[in-house]
Amino acid sequence: MARLALDQLAARVRAGERAALARAITLVESRRPAHRKDATALIQELLPDTGNAIRLGITGVPGVGKSTLIDALGMHLIAAGHRVAVLAIDPSSARTGGAILGDKTRMPRLAAAPAAFVRPSPAAGSLGGVAARTREAMLLAEAAGHTAVIVETVGVGQSEVAVADMVDTFLALMLPGAGDELQGIKKGLLELADIIAVNKADGAMKAAADLAKAELLSAIRILAARETPDVLTVSAVTGEGLEALWRAVEAHRARLEASGGLAERRRRQGIKWMRDMVSDGLAAYLARHAGEEIAALEKAVGAGEMAPSAAAAAVLGRLP
Repeated sequence: MARLALDQLAARVRAGERAALARAITLVESRRPAHRKDATALIQELLPDTGNAIRLGITGVPGVGKSTLIDALGMHLIAAGHRVAVLAIDPSSARTGGAILGDKTRMPRLAAAPAAFVRPSPAAGSLGGVAARTREAMLLAEAAGHTAVIVETVGVGQSEVAVADMVDTFLALMLPGAGDELQGIKKGLLELADIIAVNKADGAMKAAADLAKAELLSAIRILAARETPDVLTVSAVTGEGLEALWRAVEAHRARLEASGGLAERRRRQGIKWMRDMVSDGLAAYLARHAGEEIAALEKAVGAGEMAPSAAAAAVLGRLP
């Protein structure tokens, strides 16, 4: 892409044009070397316009109601004057590599709202099921003027860790009456979550949600080894608890800012982002230039004929 075209795209993103933002994210998601070069230049150009949004990550098991909650929370934020971007990380189609869950259909109000931008992104085989370019998409959304950026994980294993490493506040959604409060702690979710919300706290499930909250609070008092996460109940269907949830997000960010923790967290995240991209680049280089040799070494290691350390040294020896 010519320099003039990149400058024009950057200007359109800054102006908040939805089509330009979608095009820019498509560019950063591309794996073509020429597109990667253009994407890097675009991100660098827009970097001074980033960093002002509240970055919220949301995780939870399938069926907990993440998309429904994000739809309701997003509309609540828009009513309060925010512009909301949602980056929803979908499991990838093995055939096409595309996003297959279709978050836009599960967030109908946000998808139609002029002050919102919803982008389902394919995990495409990246670590933990997290889209490799989500961080860049987040920066683009901020440059486009979105004041709240929400990253929804698939809620599976390492994706939780990866998303927690790119946001300011990490929210874990739990189901009432499903034993998630204890399972979440076993999975180490307590070490990641800044806020825990028991969803579906309405109707016949209200009492179960209150009980789950009490059990979580009791467990956290015993096991917490760091700042104790806020625990609350919320209903994505009725909207009850949404205001309290957002106040908790804002309060967490305010505490980080006051202590200097926000700047430090983002500093660490930026360095990790760089290292991850270096690792990805090295892996891509080796796949292009030593793919057959690596396959043979993997076969030898799998057969017990070669030590993994020796195989790794042989692979690294192919680097210039």
